[in-house]
Order: sequence, then structure tokens, then C-alpha cells
Amino acid sequence: MQISQQLPHLTNQTLNELYPDTFPIDVRHYLANWIEEQRWEDFDLDNAEQEPLARRLLDQMLELLHEVAFHNPNVVERVKLQHISRNMSVFQTQPMQLVRTVRDILRKERHLLGQPQMQPFQQIPAQINGTTQPPREASNHDVDALVLKVLDIQTCRQQIHQLQEELNWEKQEAEPMQGTKSCVYTIPILSTLSFSLCRCEQLLGVNSNLRQEVMLVKRDHGSAEHFHQLEENLNRLLQTLIQSSLVVEKQPPQVIKTQSKFSSSVRYLLGEKMAPGKPVVLKAQIITESQARNLGQGVIPTENVGELINSTAILEHNTASKSTCATFRNMSIRKIKRADRKGSESVTEEKFALLFTAEITITGCESPYIVQMISLPVVVIVHGSQENNAMATIIWDCAFSEPNRIPFVVPERVPWSQMCEALSSKFMSEVQTSRGLNGYNLHCLAQKIFDKDISGDFNNMPVSWAQFNKEVLPGRNFTFWQWFEGVIDLTKKCLKAYWSEGLIFGFIGKQHLHVILQNKPSGTFLLRFSDSEIGGITIAYVGPSERKYRTSSLSLRKTWTPLALATVSGTSAASVTCIQICQKMKSLRSSIQASTQGSIWRDWFRMRG
Repeated sequence: MQISQQLPHLTNQTLNELYPDTFPIDVRHYLANWIEEQRWEDFDLDNAEQEPLARRLLDQMLELLHEVAFHNPNVVERVKLQHISRNMSVFQTQPMQLVRTVRDILRKERHLLGQPQMQPFQQIPAQINGTTQPPREASNHDVDALVLKVLDIQTCRQQIHQLQEELNWEKQEAEPMQGTKSCVYTIPILSTLSFSLCRCEQLLGVNSNLRQEVMLVKRDHGSAEHFHQLEENLNRLLQTLIQSSLVVEKQPPQVIKTQSKFSSSVRYLLGEKMAPGKPVVLKAQIITESQARNLGQGVIPTENVGELINSTAILEHNTASKSTCATFRNMSIRKIKRADRKGSESVTEEKFALLFTAEITITGCESPYIVQMISLPVVVIVHGSQENNAMATIIWDCAFSEPNRIPFVVPERVPWSQMCEALSSKFMSEVQTSRGLNGYNLHCLAQKIFDKDISGDFNNMPVSWAQFNKEVLPGRNFTFWQWFEGVIDLTKKCLKAYWSEGLIFGFIGKQHLHVILQNKPSGTFLLRFSDSEIGGITIAYVGPSERKYRTSSLSLRKTWTPLALATVSGTSAASVTCIQICQKMKSLRSSIQASTQGSIWRDWFRMRG
């Protein structure tokens, strides 16, 4: 007889002490044959060479658990096995610990089963009014099982809620700054939504089963107080599940100009469970930041702060894809009501959101539920000149907002290391290049935004929102973000290929520039982004008759060819001469390339006679 077949003879207390949390009795039960077939005693726990074999056993065990969970018809057991499988991943870093745990358990089992077993104490059924009553342990069994199931459903709900928060609120870490200037966000992984749909339907079924069990227990054992508490908990979880299943599948543009058309789509993950009958109409309205905060306290906004055109859509079910979506087409904001601004706050710093609302009835539920979901924050502008500053507000929000924040709170200051990640990510996504900003580039940007020479470790120096896009740079009439956005626009439109090939240094201060070009042969040059003009590039070169570098700033508005550069209005004669003889220009030597961590110095112009 296998050991696993004798285990039921052990007392409950003995079984609870035998199996640790990292290896629960469920694993022993479902994988009994496989566990007893393995040669656990052959392992030398001090031999590191046997670790790969232990890891293979762990992988096999997790795979078998997944298979058992997949074929288990009981939804609660299936979810429980999935939790156990995830918890056992702690052995991934120490697979030999799994071997030790299983081996010790098997040894204890053999030791316990080798001893004479006492017959379990049989409680004599009590009689009340001549009627035999079930033992206390049996009467409590259903309640204990229900408590365990409620705990499981709460854990599942928290996980699905966190997943939906990530889909609808967070900045999508893989592409925190992705998008065009309108910054349209869409959910990139449809399989994630499909998984969420499956989980929501499973949770709805589990909740329904648990509520039925509570009703049956109440019928058989009376309406005790803890049964009422269970019912309230299940009803609250049901309401949370139904209301949390609305997700914004396609976010509206995060910078919206009044009178401009845009679109958005919303998906309901429990669409197949909606009660048939009258079509469900989804309504959209624009709300302020304060109204978005009050939603978390159950306050439904009543004040209309903007006139939204084409603000209704019908939830339509697609049988083929099993999706239920409402698509808002040709939406536009006709007018917007601004809130009172504080201090120097501008209209481009004011954040709104779209609130989507519907009344949905789920099959099996007596009354309908009000379901709401808000979009990512948006900035509403009335003129194209406001777009740059509005985009700065959105970028700061997307890059630095915290998970589960109060809408739409962002930090006033962030470490420079986070700013580096945001700037490099934005640059790469907008220019569509795989070449990001290196250490030299970021050091130059740090000196510009902090307005001082920086050395040592400055990753933790705080950068404020004011330094980013409120205060103008010293001696200039534009902010750091306005200048950086001009660099992005220039590179994207005219210099993408040159930047991607490493032909443009781009970000370099004048002091560093002087050090690099001094004592270099005549004709040596490099390209850097202009400090004094938004969207300009500067050619710094060593003149033909003197060992001093000169620069020429050229505007983004010109065509970037050698011939056109020579005809730029206001270009100095020396610069024109330099461009005309650019085929004779020399790049910096390979030793300089190596010292700057890459091939960032090459000939830009390649002219053929």
C-alpha cells in the first residue's frame, strides 16, 4: 500500500504539523504517485553539481500542478492549485531546498505510519428533544470551507483589480513616453485582456456558488450572525467585481484641442454575463481632477465642466471574439470650464479625465449596477501654441505618477536618474531610433537643467517640475522641456538617420567642446544641438587658417543638405567656406571615439565630386 493511501488515518493535528506552508498537503495529495516514484534519498544536499537535477524535478512538479489545475472541474480547487504553484516558485533560487523539504516529509510519514495508530475518538452524537444532532466538528465543516473559499476569492479579486489598475491607470513601463504628440495610449497585449475576461467570469461563477452555499447552510443551520456577515462580504465582492470589469481599451488623446475630433473605446469584461434585453448605453463626460478624486469616495459628479459631443455609445457584443465593447467615434470638446488656478499655475497644467458610465444588469442579480471607469488624465487646450506645455504636463504625469495614486497626484520633485530614463525613452520613441542617450548626453542635459558644472554621482539630485517646464533657462526665453522637445522634433524630421548611425554628438556643452576641438587639424568638426535656438543644430569646426574652433547655428526650418546649408541666411562666410570644402573635413581619430564610448565621431557629409 502506498504511503499516501495510509495518510487519512493520521489525525488532523499531525497532518497540519507535517506539511509546511511551502509544501502544502494539496501537493502531496494530487502528486502522490509521482512524488513517491522519485529518488529523493539519492541526493547529496551538499553537492552543488546535483542542483540542475533538483531544478528539473521542481519544473516537473510545477508542470504537473498546472496540468492538474487545468483539468480540475472545481473552480475553487483550480484557483487554489494555481496559488500553490505560484508560491512554490520560491524554490527556483534554491531547488535543493525542495529536495530537503520533500525528503524530510517522506521520512516523517514513514516514521509515523510505522507506529501503531490509535483509533480516532468517536464523539457520541448528542440528543436534543429526542433528535440526534450531528457532531460539532461536522456542523462546522461547511463554515470552515466557506471561510477558506471567501479568502481565496478575496485574493483573486485583489489580483484582478491590480491587473486592471495597471491596464487603465499606470504609465505602461515598457513605453512610458510612447505615442505621437497626441499621446494616444492603447492596451498593447490583447491576450492580457482575454486573460482578465476569463478571470472575471471565473470569479463571478465562484461568487455565485459561494452565495448559494451560504443560502443552503442558512437553511439547514439557521440564520446565525456569521452567515449574515458572509453574505455581506460576498455581495460586496460581487459589486466590486461587476464595477471593476469596465476597462478603457483605447485611451483618448492625452492632449485634446477643443473642436478637434478624437475617438476612444471601452470594454466590459463580463459582457457575456449581462442580462439580455434593452441595449446598454455607455455615457461619457469630462470631469475635473477634484471630481475624479471624489469618485473614490462614492461621490458622483453632477456639475458639468465641459460640453462633449458624440458622448454616447452602445455596448455591443462580438460573438466571434467574445468581447463586449463600446466605441466612441468623432468625439470632440466644444467648450471647457476652467477651475480657479493657484499661484503661477497655467491652463496647460490643469488635468481632466473622461468618465464612462453605464447601468448594467448581470444575469442572476436582482438589481442593476452603476458601472464607472475614468480615462488617463488629459489636458484640454484651445490653441496649438499650448500643445508643447500641455505635453510637458502629460509626460511628467505618465513618467512619475505612483501606482494606486489619488487622481492625479504627481511628485513635485523626482531624482535625476528617473528623469534620465524618461528623457531617453521619450527621445527614442519619438525619433523611432534604437540609439538612446548615453552618459555624455545625460551629463550635458544635467548641466543644462541644473545650470552648473556637475561632477561625481548626481543621479539622486532632485529635479523639480519648475526646472522642467516653468522656469526659463538662464539667458534664454524658453524652458528646458521646450528646448528638448525642439531637439526631438529636429532629429525626427531631419536627422534621424544621422543620429541613428552615430554621426551626431548632439548634446555637448561649449566648455567640453573647446577641450575636444583644441589642437585638432584644420577641418575637424562635430555636430551639436544649438543652445540658443529651439530646434537648431550647430556645426563646430576648426578653421582652415587657425587652431580655434568656430560654430554656426542653423535653423530647423531649412533643408538639411550641404548645398542648402551654404545658402542659409545669416551664415558666416567662414561657415560657408567650411561647408563647401566639407569633403575634406576629417573626423576625430579612433582614439577619441574609444574614449567617448562608441563611434560618435564620424564624417557627416559624404560628398562626391
